[in-house]
Amino acid sequence: MSRFHNPEFTQVELYVAYKDYIWMMDYVEELVEGVALALHGRTTVPFGAHLINFQRPWKRFTMFEAIHHFTGYDVSNMDEAALRTVAYQLHVHVADNLSKDKIIDEIFGEKCEPHLIQPTIIMDYPVEMSPLAKRHRDNPALTERFEVICAGKEICNAFSELNDPIDQQQRLEEQRTLGTHGDKEAMVVDHDFLKALRYGMPPTVGIGIGIDRLTMIMTNSNSIQDVIFFPQMRPENP
Repeated sequence: MSRFHNPEFTQVELYVAYKDYIWMMDYVEELVEGVALALHGRTTVPFGAHLINFQRPWKRFTMFEAIHHFTGYDVSNMDEAALRTVAYQLHVHVADNLSKDKIIDEIFGEKCEPHLIQPTIIMDYPVEMSPLAKRHRDNPALTERFEVICAGKEICNAFSELNDPIDQQQRLEEQRTLGTHGDKEAMVVDHDFLKALRYGMPPTVGIGIGIDRLTMIMTNSNSIQDVIFFPQMRPENP
């Protein structure tokens, strides 16, 4: 739990067949800009000491471009040993059991996210970080995934859905291996899901939008506890 985290949260998801993550980037920009206009009559919204501007288009970085922009390091082709060296030089603590993708995520989280105050699309995540996302059409080491970061926090996650059952099974088996090595966020092999994919799934894009965080920003609320219907309460004194 923190100012931006709650064990239970509100999320809206949507899926659109025969569209991809590029289409969804444009859609979510239009959607959130429309929310700001409906609530405030303008695209600028005060949040703490900042004035957030949701007017389209938003800035876009690939994940590797963002890391290079804010740290000066190009980590796109680094192996695990080199990434650990970069993390050490940047004073980013990484545990001994963290995999390559987790190290990249830690560097991004500590050195990039806090600087992303205006709504920014971060896209093209490494394939190891996105077990359900389709591989990038131009680079199979990446995925067609993006997140919107605003006020230093993720407010949505989206990707072109992986609809290749063979690739999906391999990815889930890799996740199972990571789980045996201590990765608590690793996924399990979902055989029912794989069976459904074998029957067929059209090209699809999906997105999940964190309503509570978006509400925080739109209402200039300091804590997520201020915007959820049933916040955690302090224990009552006997």
